[in-house]
Amino acid sequence: MDTVQIFDTTLRDGEQSPGFSMNREETLRLAYQIVELGADVLEAGFPIASPGDLEATRAVAAEIKGCRVAALARAVQADVDAALKGLEPAAKPRLHLFLATSDLHLKYKLRATREEAFDRIVKMIRFGKARCEEVEFSAEDASRTDIDFLCQVVNGAAEAGATIINLPDTVGYSTPAEYAEMFRTVRARLGNHPEVVLSAHCHDDLGLAVANSLAAIEAGVRQIECTINGIGERAGNASLEELIVALHVRQNHYRVETHINLEKLYPASRLLSQITGIGVPPNKAVVGANAFAHEAGIHQDGILKNPLTYEIIVPEKVGVPARKLVLGKHSGRNAFRARLAELGYDTTDSELGECYRMAMSRADSGKEIRDRDLIDIIHRVRRQAPAPAAAGSGDATH
Repeated sequence: MDTVQIFDTTLRDGEQSPGFSMNREETLRLAYQIVELGADVLEAGFPIASPGDLEATRAVAAEIKGCRVAALARAVQADVDAALKGLEPAAKPRLHLFLATSDLHLKYKLRATREEAFDRIVKMIRFGKARCEEVEFSAEDASRTDIDFLCQVVNGAAEAGATIINLPDTVGYSTPAEYAEMFRTVRARLGNHPEVVLSAHCHDDLGLAVANSLAAIEAGVRQIECTINGIGERAGNASLEELIVALHVRQNHYRVETHINLEKLYPASRLLSQITGIGVPPNKAVVGANAFAHEAGIHQDGILKNPLTYEIIVPEKVGVPARKLVLGKHSGRNAFRARLAELGYDTTDSELGECYRMAMSRADSGKEIRDRDLIDIIHRVRRQAPAPAAAGSGDATH
């Protein structure tokens, strides 16, 4: 079974999103968590961006030995020099070069012709390759690049020494079918470079980042660039945890594996939220508060009988401590009986019926029934229950 390399860019692309900046200590804490998670490549930063980014990149490069450490640079010598300086302490460095290739970016952003862009790409890859053994090249806005020119760039990058070539959906524009076809076309025209690993980097502007990444894998891509909690520019990047769980649950379909430790997904998500102070939406797949919470009575009944009825993966597998049966106005009696039993209260049918009636009255006002509410209700029910008749009582007078 093929292995898909996971390139974690939480510390670079993810940290660029508003509100997610981290200081040196926070960066290192998260970097260690990413290594523990099992990422193959950790992108530490964009050293030319600021002295702080350069310092953070060097700190990660010096500390992290468990995976490759990458640093980003535009196809400009000053950028490459800064990235190489950031990577100096790294045991396994990777220089990550990029330049836009779409006509839109070339005309309005770079003000360069295709020929000028091609020459810059080849020149800077050769320059970087002479100073760093492993070079990755990214064709920014690849999904909106003319396919013939894109194939020319990819071949030129491979000839110049790039062994990983990333074709990003930079603005989240592509559909899964289009994105997969782009990779198939590029691979077919790549020529005699079987050593080149194709990589995907997807943004979530249309909510398709994970779907596009999975489509790329089906098209033969063997590196995926993603972030914890899907953070990143604008609507974010492909969510690492969603991607990994999809590959695990549907391994019979995708026929690939990764080095990611699934049980570390939730802890990694929590750590990122703690560091940044920004949580994930409750309905976020895999790591959201409601990802393994069930309120509907039919669902709760199914979960109690067999979790597979409404869960495609058990919560413990991804590091979530346990599923949650939410007691509210949609809940059924079986969920109330099960939760009362967990709290130490075995109930008779009549007790359960009265508890359920009182709970529904409270739930209809829009409140979730918490454990302390349930304990209060069962105590009230038992206090109100008629006392059992005393032994020997009757109509006799004394």
